[in-house]
Amino acid sequence: MKIYTKEEAIQRIDRLANAKKTFVFAISYDRRQAYVEEVGNIHPDECLFYFPGLTNAPKCAGEGHDTVEWSFVPPSQDAYRRQLKIVQDNILAGNSYLVNLTCRVPIETNLSFKDIFFCSKAKYKMWIKDRFVCFSPETFVTVSHGVVRSYPMKGTIDATVPDAEKRLMENEKEAAEHATIVDLIRNDLSMVADRVRVNQYRYVERLNTNKGSILQTSSEICGEVTPYYLQHIGELLFSQLPAGSITGAPKKKTVEIIAEAEDYERGFYTGVMGCCHDGEMDSAVMIRFVDTENGQFYYKAGGGITAKSICKDEYQEVLEKIYVPIY
Repeated sequence: MKIYTKEEAIQRIDRLANAKKTFVFAISYDRRQAYVEEVGNIHPDECLFYFPGLTNAPKCAGEGHDTVEWSFVPPSQDAYRRQLKIVQDNILAGNSYLVNLTCRVPIETNLSFKDIFFCSKAKYKMWIKDRFVCFSPETFVTVSHGVVRSYPMKGTIDATVPDAEKRLMENEKEAAEHATIVDLIRNDLSMVADRVRVNQYRYVERLNTNKGSILQTSSEICGEVTPYYLQHIGELLFSQLPAGSITGAPKKKTVEIIAEAEDYERGFYTGVMGCCHDGEMDSAVMIRFVDTENGQFYYKAGGGITAKSICKDEYQEVLEKIYVPIY
């Protein structure tokens, strides 16, 4: 599949969407690289995708792994503490209210990228040969019948913790983090839509993984797309990037803080992937993500940092997110 620049991707998405073509896309975190291709031109040996209502994955593939081997070397706590200090120093200086800090963690597994694609259970999945596999539970934005919706996902806890749902919902730090992201997404959607509103606030979802179940909180925000952006879906999509749930607020300055604190390039991790078909767009934030460098597999994970964040709790949240949703 060909990689396009930001400008090329916007033009291509606009053209394909207005022509009512069915296509898929993946856009990197920094918005500089994008895959945009009509479904009929995608060879399954190069790219596999599974989105609600659209897939090119054969149903019979991916069976035969009775035992999943999955291990990783935890990131250095000292290194994580140094990164967290950079973030919290900026928060205390008033440069940000919330920063999504992520790590790149080496993993060992008996699964290939394609195995992970087939074995994982997720609402959105994509595999691109020799590049990455992503199995995301988080919807980014959808556009249907002139309405744009977003579903930011913020707040995680191990479901086996006693009174897990109650503890998650009553956690002041998690509640503040979620409120900040909802407000940010409302502002982002207001750039492309009128009458933006929160339909459902901070509801709990359960995700099953190879390590057990976790609980996460989400919200639903929607608005009525303006006539211009209904004809310019590519511009609409890029106007919302990078996603607020994996950056923070205010977004522009927070992206600069992330670049200072993190010691690697995110690439397509925390970008977005999705599809357009039947006149509708659906997309996901590219979390739950594995890529490779020099033959080594890396899992990328993180969480939101606020002034109230406690290092050991944030570090533990990163570890909880290094999973494959297989059950």
